[in-house]
Amino acid sequence: MHEDFLDLRFPADAHEVAPVRSRLREWLEKSGVGEDEASDLVLAVSEAVNNSVEHAYPGPERGTVEVRACFEHDGSVLVDVTDHGRWRVPPPALTMRGRGLLLMRESVDSVEIDRSANGTTVHLRRAPAPAVPASRSPLECDVRVHETSSGVVAVVRGNVPADAGPALRRALTTAARGGTVPLTVDLTATGEETSGLDRALHDVAEALRAAGNRLVVRW
Repeated sequence: MHEDFLDLRFPADAHEVAPVRSRLREWLEKSGVGEDEASDLVLAVSEAVNNSVEHAYPGPERGTVEVRACFEHDGSVLVDVTDHGRWRVPPPALTMRGRGLLLMRESVDSVEIDRSANGTTVHLRRAPAPAVPASRSPLECDVRVHETSSGVVAVVRGNVPADAGPALRRALTTAARGGTVPLTVDLTATGEETSGLDRALHDVAEALRAAGNRLVVRW
């Protein structure tokens, strides 16, 4: 039985990040979230909170950050990290701030950033891990990555069943450095089972689009 909501509000101060991480992890564990999923969420939320602490309130200005978490009907965890300052978009180069966005996208299933004159909210969603038979690997396909003068090419070989989709998405997101590098995905060597492809490609394309890049798919 999980606790339905977590609602935290704290000063935008670097000293607050560690206690927030602890509170979130404790809530997730008490709610029955698996260790791997909890660790991924804590990492993603930590990166979002760090960004708000470091960049939302420049100079001597001081504000607050809010973390709200809840469960969807399918067991997915939704976490919103909100500030009331100015959240800056990371530059195309893979700076430390670009790496923070990369870590968020690698760690959870979706990352959406809503910016307005009143502040910024980062929406994070992590679905429950699917049950995978012991005889089967979560990522049955093989992903080979190489760099070119115009970006990165990821060659996907083998079957991509539905339960391999999240792992493939993370592999492709990592190859594209969170969307900051143009990505071409070569699917000419995939197997007959490809039910996990569509969602993975959609999410990676969204990450690339948010950074001003695009996904090219070779079939």
